[in-house]
Amino acid sequence: MQSVVDPFNYMGSASRILFGEGRTRELAAEIDRLGATRAFVITTPGQRETGAIHLAALGSVGGALFDGAVMHTPTEVTEIALVALSAARCDVLVAIGGGSTIGLAKALALRTGLPQIAIPTSYAGSEVTAILGETTDGSKKTQRGAEILPEVVIYDVTQTLSLAPATSAASGLNAIAHACEALYTRDANPITSLMAVEGIAALARSLPTIVIRPDNISARTDAQYGAWLCGTCLGTVGMAIHHKLCHVLGGSFDLPHAETHAIMLPYSLAYNASAAPGAMARIASALGTSDQPSTHLYAMLRTLGLPTSLAAIGMPEDGLPGAVEQALRDSYWNPRPLEAAPLRRLFDAAYAGDLPTSF
Repeated sequence: MQSVVDPFNYMGSASRILFGEGRTRELAAEIDRLGATRAFVITTPGQRETGAIHLAALGSVGGALFDGAVMHTPTEVTEIALVALSAARCDVLVAIGGGSTIGLAKALALRTGLPQIAIPTSYAGSEVTAILGETTDGSKKTQRGAEILPEVVIYDVTQTLSLAPATSAASGLNAIAHACEALYTRDANPITSLMAVEGIAALARSLPTIVIRPDNISARTDAQYGAWLCGTCLGTVGMAIHHKLCHVLGGSFDLPHAETHAIMLPYSLAYNASAAPGAMARIASALGTSDQPSTHLYAMLRTLGLPTSLAAIGMPEDGLPGAVEQALRDSYWNPRPLEAAPLRRLFDAAYAGDLPTSF
């Protein structure tokens, strides 16, 4: 009998994963396991209090707190953090937060070689990828490297309970985008595809509950499980059109990261629908719908109470032509070639919040 499995490559993540309620209590032990003695705790300004609590709990291995992480990892912020890190004489990086915080820790690790422990408080998935997106002078560029990947990730659902319902929903759709693209990327393989389908399903069933009952531990745990799977997909295989377009929008126009991904996902899937029918069928099944994934996810934006257009999150209309030009420059591999006229129609529809159709 001839095998139905095509040849593939697969490389698993080297991160140590601790998943379970209350496991943040093991942070000091993980620092010791890494052979470190002084932690540099990183947060955004809004999560400074959370960082201070964790720093105090570390006792003698608590070193310093830096609360200046911001979206899109601008290199000028990284330089400021490097000065603070050097002054504090710390030997391990502890990132507590979402993609902004974890991105800064990665940037510091890349420059110093220090080990990282990530405690994600959102569903971004960056914590399990060896990928860093940095912004310099309005241009966001991505790089990969083993030194970028956190050594330890602690998934503690209690750390996600304060994440606002709308932010949770946007972050969850951002995670779903990782899994969707993993199903049609050039590097797709059976293992990652299984994770992708499971991750999409976990988030699709949990996000509506979280929006209504943000304190629901069961739904939050399900979402965090889905986020880990989707993030692992992001870290294992290459991405395609969706991530390219969102990097352009985030880096050039400073749009909010998760909301941009949530809004753009239906349009990216509509663009690729005819070129990747098998992937679209698996996405639809995971979402629990007989509709096209683009149509279902477009409706989910409204169901979850999220903004539905680029205009609603601050995208300037006169920036659309430049966004098309940047998307075509150094573009990612995609199952359907990126072309100027269809991309402009895609951006116009996303700007207005129109129903995603074929472009």
